[in-house]
Amino acid sequence: MNTSKPYRIMISGGGTGGHIYPAIAIANAWMEKHPDTEILFVGAEGKMEMQKVPEAGYKIEGLKVAGLQRSLSLANVSFPFKLASSLRKSRQLLADFKPNAVVGVGGYASGPLLFVAQNKGIPTLIQEQNSYAGLTNKLLSKRARRICVAYPGMEEFFPKDRIQVTGNPVRKDILDLKGKSEMAKFHFGLQPDKKVLLILGGSLGARTINQAVLADMVGFEESGYQLLWQCGKYYFQEMIQKVTGSGLKHVRLMEFIREMDLAYAAADVVVSRAGALSVSELSIVGKPVIFIPSPNVAEDHQTKNAMAYVKEIAAVLLKDNHAVGQLKKEVDQLMADESKMDLLSENIKKLARPDAANRIVSALEEIIA
Repeated sequence: MNTSKPYRIMISGGGTGGHIYPAIAIANAWMEKHPDTEILFVGAEGKMEMQKVPEAGYKIEGLKVAGLQRSLSLANVSFPFKLASSLRKSRQLLADFKPNAVVGVGGYASGPLLFVAQNKGIPTLIQEQNSYAGLTNKLLSKRARRICVAYPGMEEFFPKDRIQVTGNPVRKDILDLKGKSEMAKFHFGLQPDKKVLLILGGSLGARTINQAVLADMVGFEESGYQLLWQCGKYYFQEMIQKVTGSGLKHVRLMEFIREMDLAYAAADVVVSRAGALSVSELSIVGKPVIFIPSPNVAEDHQTKNAMAYVKEIAAVLLKDNHAVGQLKKEVDQLMADESKMDLLSENIKKLARPDAANRIVSALEEIIA
């Protein structure tokens, strides 16, 4: 690997926290090893990466790219024009920045940038978070130098000789939660002697999970639990009105939780979607978890993610269409069974890959001439 001058790395993708936070974790791990590197992110205009990446201290450029809708939609009329614009801007960004390599983490923006980079012969690395590969990554994998995955058996989607099982990179602050529980409960205004149920529906929110919690929140309080509830951007105003009007004293409702290390440290049990990032983080923190996979994702990959853990007795699965009305029963059964909580915690930790970001950095170093 040529070390005579500082590296220039481009990282592309986003749309959701499940793409953005692994991308930032890769950047942070690379900068720890190569601190004089210049990193440029490329995202989709109007998506959350345009805010989250600068907050993490990195520069970002936006493309006017959007996904092709699966159903008939007027939005599809503008798709070719946005794609053409994104390809033009990608060519210009690559010509100006002259990267040593380009990393794609999935999401709309990674498609045009990596396509152009591959046409120019620039080394590319793909990071696939899920157990079922996304369409963009499947197409780009044909010319990618390395494909970093979180699950075994991904030869179904990618060229076998370029796959490397690394795991999903996660935020560094969650790697060690020892001694943080008391501080965490104080931080969120929670009682130190009551069990905490952490509810996570992703950064944008999950309607089914929010409806299930609304249906059972009085019962949760009667059972002596306190809720730390991230309801998501799309649902916060609706949820805050209903929680405020309920008179409940032990519901801490938040649109978005920044201090995830403290949220995990405070939790006794976690209820979560089964997106790739959530699954990877929960493996590392080792808390008992009830997965409610979203059915509204390509090829039902969240259920596949969750089932990989259920088979190892490392999580509980509650189907989305059963969540409203059954969530409290699942939580009560788990909270009352300390031996099962311990078993789930022990087994989910066995599936963790805390060194994923460093593994990806090593793979990236290998493809840079």
